[in-house]
Amino acid sequence: MFKQIGLLIVRFIVGGLFIFSGLIKVNDPVGTAIKLEEYFDVFSNDIASFFYIFKDIALPLAVFLVVAEVVLGIMLIIGVRLRFTVWALSLMILFFTFLTFYSAYFNKVTDCGCFGDAIKLTPWESFTKDVILLVLIGILFIFRKSLSNDGPTWAKWTVRISLVLSLFLAITAIRNLPFIDFRAYKEGVNIPVAMQPSAPLQYNYVMRRGGEVFVFDQYPSDDSYEFVEMNLINEEALPKISDFAVWNDEGDYTEEILKGKKAVVLVTNISKMNRDHLNKIDDMIAGIISTEIQPVLVAASSEDEIKELLESRGWEIEAFQGDATVIKTIMRSNPGVMLLNEGVVIRKYHFRNTPGSSEVISLLR
Repeated sequence: MFKQIGLLIVRFIVGGLFIFSGLIKVNDPVGTAIKLEEYFDVFSNDIASFFYIFKDIALPLAVFLVVAEVVLGIMLIIGVRLRFTVWALSLMILFFTFLTFYSAYFNKVTDCGCFGDAIKLTPWESFTKDVILLVLIGILFIFRKSLSNDGPTWAKWTVRISLVLSLFLAITAIRNLPFIDFRAYKEGVNIPVAMQPSAPLQYNYVMRRGGEVFVFDQYPSDDSYEFVEMNLINEEALPKISDFAVWNDEGDYTEEILKGKKAVVLVTNISKMNRDHLNKIDDMIAGIISTEIQPVLVAASSEDEIKELLESRGWEIEAFQGDATVIKTIMRSNPGVMLLNEGVVIRKYHFRNTPGSSEVISLLR
């Protein structure tokens, strides 16, 4: 009796965490794919070069993993094929624990993406979370023969519906943009403000003298102390955005792009850019080119590639380079459109939903 109650509690804890984690990532499978690409890059350099080929299937693999998290979590809670579910969760948590340990120990990927962009964990926090889950799933694995291996008809249909619904939501998020944007560049964010500390940064100073260690709020004027390290004590005041920048061969234009009204076409990689809907961007640019709204291109590509794109589309607009990681953070679409008004993010669009010029003018009026 007590064993079954204990196993039920463990099932609810583990299943709930997997459902929560999976739903956050179903909201943004492209973000999970980007994180997997980071891991495959690291593994291809550190372990074996063949990991690089997995980058080409990062997105379908991400969809499989996030949907599996949701469905297996539901199966665990409502009691459908529990022995299979425990086996599957055991393999999954072993995989995740390896990833988070590698990230933490070797400091390779500083954010595992366990909860997408909604909850940021340090590498060691992510690893600790996975170790706890590993222990809990290990308990279920040990007592798996005590778990029912079937479930009522309604439970089986619940699993089927959750599979279809999760897959539908993931594909919809890929073909559009995340339903809920947890990133630093979400709509309504004032980028220039977010690039500044929310309060004056405060530090303490660790000093040594005569074998003893002292901590000061201000740097001591006494020369007898030996400096050890300086620590930030109000990390919550750090800028929410620290990596936004655009430039071209003439210099840095970050400040300029955050002034006035801009329709920014963002491209993470010109060679891999989807070109099926570029005619919509053509029409948008043509409709606003003579207004106070300035169309701008920002691409993580070479100057030659940018010049070729401008000439091939007939875009007579300003163009800048940007960091690929930053552009991927801003926009989960290649290409995509972001409307800015004095640096405030007004709206973001997937290339399938590129706005007409009248909509842009209306939003930036």
